[in-house]
Amino acid sequence: MRVANAPCSWGVVQGVEGQEALNWRQVLDEIARSGYTGTELGDRGFMPADPVLLRRELAARTLAIVGAFTPVRLSDPAAHAEGEAVALRTARLLAECTRGTADEGTPFIILADDPGPASHRTEHAGRICPEHGLSEAGWRAVTEGTERIATAVREQTGLRTVFHHHCGTFVETPEETARLLEMTPADLVGLCLDTGHYAYGGGDPLEALRRFRERAWHVHFKDCDAAVAENARAAGWDYPRALRNGIFCGLGEGYVDHAAFFGELERNGYDGWIVVENEAPPGRVPPLIAAQRDRKYLARLGL
Repeated sequence: MRVANAPCSWGVVQGVEGQEALNWRQVLDEIARSGYTGTELGDRGFMPADPVLLRRELAARTLAIVGAFTPVRLSDPAAHAEGEAVALRTARLLAECTRGTADEGTPFIILADDPGPASHRTEHAGRICPEHGLSEAGWRAVTEGTERIATAVREQTGLRTVFHHHCGTFVETPEETARLLEMTPADLVGLCLDTGHYAYGGGDPLEALRRFRERAWHVHFKDCDAAVAENARAAGWDYPRALRNGIFCGLGEGYVDHAAFFGELERNGYDGWIVVENEAPPGRVPPLIAAQRDRKYLARLGL
């Protein structure tokens, strides 16, 4: 197992007010300086789209590119063609950056649902009830879009796709995650298991790893603050407000048992990447300091 960090730990997150992103070169410098050996691409437009430039900058810091978060409005069939085009452009960039290297073919398209603006899912994140879920037609649209994009990515670039269950989207809860996996081919669509999102979505990440062991191709380590989660649910905060108030925190500061989770990864023979995502509110802890703290935490686990 190798350890990466992601640009979202430096404030590269869409929709988070007051969080000013740093220059991409500084983010790469600080990821490497903190002891990580990989990174994800970050939100669209953050990293250079020139594969020659990006490959050179990654190599200069001995960093691998391990994946790219790709949100698509999957519940809307009219959005699938555009989503496929974006995913293919992204996959080609990832493939060019790794061609001829030890990591050739290993980056993932990390597909996620995009519920659209002012969605009731964003309003009810962390406390989703059955009545907030998709209709049968909606589920068909999500799974058909997922298969379409994953197939195109595999056939045209050779890369694989993992699905990221994500708070504030139509695939958030343990039940929704399970249904998405049941409705998609096991050899085509894997799971990006995010410990923080799974916890805030109402599940136990360790139980999820045991349940979805064969589909967990990519892993995000993120911690969740129990007190903030309780306040968010009691006060009815939407997802952006929960983020601003610190729903996610540094590793070891929340209630996710990452030691047990890592132990289960070892027992399963997992040999992929662990990607740290620390989306603490702006101004709480400088990103470099947070990244260094998280890396030391993982070192204590044996990573």
